[in-house]
Amino acid sequence: MSAQTLDDLLATGVAGRTVLVRSDLNVPLDSEGNVTDDGRVRASIPVISQLASAGARVVVLAHLGRPKGAPEARFSIRPAALKLRELSGLPVQIAEDVVGASASELAAGLADGEVLVVENVRFEPGETSKDDAERIALAARYAALAGEDGAYVDDAFGAVHRKHASVYDIAFALPAYQGDLVRDELVVLRRLTENPERPFVVVLGGSKVSDKLAVIDRLLDVADELLIGGGMAFTFLKALGHDVAGSLLEVDQLDTVRSYLARSEAGAARIVLPTDVVVAATFAADAAHEVRPADDIAGGAIGATGLGLDIGPDSAAAFAERIAGAKTVFWNGPMGVFEMEAFAGGTRTVAQALADTSAFTVVGGGDSAAAVRSLGFADSDFGHISTGGGASLEYLEGKALPGLTALEGK
Repeated sequence: MSAQTLDDLLATGVAGRTVLVRSDLNVPLDSEGNVTDDGRVRASIPVISQLASAGARVVVLAHLGRPKGAPEARFSIRPAALKLRELSGLPVQIAEDVVGASASELAAGLADGEVLVVENVRFEPGETSKDDAERIALAARYAALAGEDGAYVDDAFGAVHRKHASVYDIAFALPAYQGDLVRDELVVLRRLTENPERPFVVVLGGSKVSDKLAVIDRLLDVADELLIGGGMAFTFLKALGHDVAGSLLEVDQLDTVRSYLARSEAGAARIVLPTDVVVAATFAADAAHEVRPADDIAGGAIGATGLGLDIGPDSAAAFAERIAGAKTVFWNGPMGVFEMEAFAGGTRTVAQALADTSAFTVVGGGDSAAAVRSLGFADSDFGHISTGGGASLEYLEGKALPGLTALEGK
């Protein structure tokens, strides 16, 4: 059974009806509460705007960060909601709670075309509860905000891998529809997994290989090449017998990584590792640093305590060359500590290579999306910038995602 779409909902007429929209407003904030990357807010605007323009009274459900089931000022949805108001130009109100007096009163008072953002849904303990009854009870309170003839639209692909009340249970409490953002993400991910144009090159980075074990396992049989950078590369280098000095290392994953290298040698996707590394004396923006061969990281002036914080220039150039020869490229995870200029070179080179190629390119959300924007690249430089993060990886792993199965009525 396929999910009903936003177009299906609009065809039924939404003027005067309250529509709950699960959006992804989980944006990064600085120490003063300012939004540092508004990409997810921008991505959420089209569906909210379509509904408001059609006369719906829109109530937005969203989370930010990982509060522990109770209000925390630093995780308030308010900065993201203010950014939504600013960028969309819509009349956006902001509730002081999730399903309490403030949310209920504001939802009941909405006029056609107006928007209400309730507080961070994860302030409610039932949102993420493992107890089905608790989640279902909260979903009923969400549904009550919509009143008679309400509807629900899931437009938060970044949350569809969570069996949460605002993602899963609400889809059984109201007529449920797939938002355009979810639809578009699925089109892209199916293109990557079902019939990618080849050569298909996957670039994986980030700090921990353990975060990407399942996706590596799957992509070894789907992709043509896996280019491995970031902190996770050091576990691969150690698995080959190299001394990685003080670099990030997951000793408990060495046997698994060796099995991946063996599969690659036996004919699965080719695993390409850095040949040089930028090594720093300390984890600091102004730390002394040098470029070292990947098989002799500890042999330089910094020595055995050195920290590998980026792939080196030769590795970055080699990765860029392989990207240039690809027809499909998926990238998830920065190549180094891109927030520090001295260790941003690898990530910048990879991003530039994706921007320059005529291949179909997908930037896999999360830190990768934040990295390309912070380094000055535009979303339009890439074929698709995912809002999915962990959800995209779990889809690529072949897992069933609760938010999707709920929309399909399974």
